[in-house]
Amino acid sequence: GTGCGRMSSLWRGLQVFIQDLVKNLFGEGNDVYREGEWTKSVELYAEALNVADYANSEDINISSNIIEKLYANRAAAYLNIGLYDQALADCDKALQLNEGNYRALYRKARSLKEMGRHKEAYDEVAKCSLAVPQDTSVIKLTQDLAKLLGLKIRKAYVRSKVILFCLCNIGLHRIVNTLNLKWFPYSRLNHKVLFSMTCNDSTMRLPGKAILNVMDTSKELDLAKNPLADTHEFCQACSVCFVKSGPGLLDYTLMSEEHKCKKDVLLGRLKHSSNLRWKRIRPRPTKNQYDGPYYICKDVAGGEECRYPGHCTFAYCQEEIDVWTLERKGFLSRDLLFSDNRRVSLSIPKILQEHQGIFMFLCGVCFDNKPRIISKTSKDNHLLCSHPVTKHTFEENKCLVHMVENTVRYTKIRRYDPTCQLDLCRHEARYGCVREDACFFAHSLIELKVWMMQYEQRIPHESIVEESKKCWNTEVISQGAQVYSAPTKFGPPNLKIRFVCGQCWRNGQVNEPDKNRKYCVAKARHPWSKDRRVVLVSSAERKTWTQIRPLPTKKPIPSQFEICLHVSSGKKCQYVGNCSFAHSPEERDLWTFMKDNNIVDLEQLYELWLQSQKPGCSKETSNSSTRENGKQIHMPTDYAEEVAGNHCWLCGKNCNSEKQWQQHITSEKHKDKVFNSEDDQNCWQYRFPTGTFKICERYLKGTCTEMESCKLAHGDEELKEWKDRTEFLLMKLSKARKDHLIAPNDNDFGKYSFLLKEIK
Repeated sequence: GTGCGRMSSLWRGLQVFIQDLVKNLFGEGNDVYREGEWTKSVELYAEALNVADYANSEDINISSNIIEKLYANRAAAYLNIGLYDQALADCDKALQLNEGNYRALYRKARSLKEMGRHKEAYDEVAKCSLAVPQDTSVIKLTQDLAKLLGLKIRKAYVRSKVILFCLCNIGLHRIVNTLNLKWFPYSRLNHKVLFSMTCNDSTMRLPGKAILNVMDTSKELDLAKNPLADTHEFCQACSVCFVKSGPGLLDYTLMSEEHKCKKDVLLGRLKHSSNLRWKRIRPRPTKNQYDGPYYICKDVAGGEECRYPGHCTFAYCQEEIDVWTLERKGFLSRDLLFSDNRRVSLSIPKILQEHQGIFMFLCGVCFDNKPRIISKTSKDNHLLCSHPVTKHTFEENKCLVHMVENTVRYTKIRRYDPTCQLDLCRHEARYGCVREDACFFAHSLIELKVWMMQYEQRIPHESIVEESKKCWNTEVISQGAQVYSAPTKFGPPNLKIRFVCGQCWRNGQVNEPDKNRKYCVAKARHPWSKDRRVVLVSSAERKTWTQIRPLPTKKPIPSQFEICLHVSSGKKCQYVGNCSFAHSPEERDLWTFMKDNNIVDLEQLYELWLQSQKPGCSKETSNSSTRENGKQIHMPTDYAEEVAGNHCWLCGKNCNSEKQWQQHITSEKHKDKVFNSEDDQNCWQYRFPTGTFKICERYLKGTCTEMESCKLAHGDEELKEWKDRTEFLLMKLSKARKDHLIAPNDNDFGKYSFLLKEIK
């Protein structure tokens, strides 16, 4: 037994020795190749291959990746020596191991060219071009072979209709959109800088104070134009003509029978695709206000039925992703795809139905402060804002904003005037517009829609807020009309429930409402309204009152709620936003009770709790709190919370103290949001910049073995993109520092720290 173990150990040692020997010979061959000793490198590569053959005969595993590289690199050495037959043979062997090895394809094409087999060489370099279309060596070889074969390579051209427009710095980004140009981000944002752009192979430079700027012919955003017309087909159907034809989720067939079609279902499919089946494009989910990239549902991708039909917020097909993405950005309107009317009919209820939330007035001075402060009207004096130190005159400084409660995000809506352009600002979407309120373009999709509505109907901001309040009241009344049969004992059996004044609770006091349920019993007599009260629960085990957050709005609601991992480990929850995990056992139990009894929010819970305490009182309270034709309706904008801290518009987070603010802006999650955006993954073709802006000489010679881990750029195109991307990231950093979203002395940005070298 001891002898067998010793032999096994010796065998493993031999295996490791042989594998290391092959790697060492490969590395030595690469070293002498870089020094220009082609014959010596061929000998070392050949010796490594002989050792690999011996290992194969002894059943010792040698990575096929190394063998593939040995053949490809020896082919490069043969090419430099002039042995084209041997180079061609080695390229074929490398391609047998990996047919996608573009270096082997390129060297095979070169070998065939030198051997006079130009047609075969052109076919091989065409395959290589698909893998590395931007490689200058591949492009040059393709052009040389095309000339030898007498082929003509036509350059693509762009045909566009433009007009000259006498306006400084307005519409420069439209040049990019109209002529299909590519932006090269500029380092200093002022009126004297040169904007550099390329159109095919030519370069155009426009001075910042140019009198003649190219601009699109139409002022209004053309939502009726289908941006997917070249790649997608769309049609309308209904449940009668679009019927299920198989067990799969996407197994539907469009029937051609004549009937009175309702045309309430949008269908789509990709042009020039082998799969010509029409796919349903569901309405874009808006409940969760998700702003990241859309993904295919995991169940559907696995060929199974979706577990959450009717509630799933993931896409079922690529066509759905394409439409949803453009709809969210405001570039496509499904209502106008089949309409002859090119105008969009918008209203406040329609806008709020899609974007949720409510329109309200905030103090404009506080909102434009750096960092931003959310300040409503003061509860003591409605003529002033609620800023804890500086009380601004509210009426003179108010600004319209759109707020979504569940994400705590505020979007400013500037006043529309004839100079406003009905289009989205490309700078604001990517790295923040430096012109801010002076910009003539909309800085958000909802601002653009409000402007379009005002352009057609001339609705003032005051009317927008009033109409928004009516929509909110209607929703509250409809929620209050829901019927629920309360159990004899209300709530989970192990919990006690009580409702108290939220403002008093934050101050360390526990005060319930007075007998009329209009104010709390504290001396300050805080109004007893929907947004002012909180629910507390106490369990028999802990015997302390714990505040319960609203039921998560995440759809679909999970089958059971779990405790947050941060909280269960004794730490503070690090999630930015509304954590959908329970923060205490009591919260988990109450959420489960609400889910099991179809209680949608804390307001309905309050009504049912009142009914259990004193039968008949909930109806009176509901009528008194939501009187439509009475004296008062409590709105979320009627009273302001005293805000002593700052608001991060990037993360949607309010901070109640300077310490909390500093902790937030120095967190890794926040810094990642400073530099990342939704479109970043689609804007860049090459690797992330390493901070070393030089071209790898070994890559140009075809001998770089580090591949993705190489610190140097692999070609002129990658180096050029690295510089462009660095300028883009510097703009984002500059915008964040201008808005005080980065601490002044904070120089720790992780993988983005190389940007500090560029700041002089």
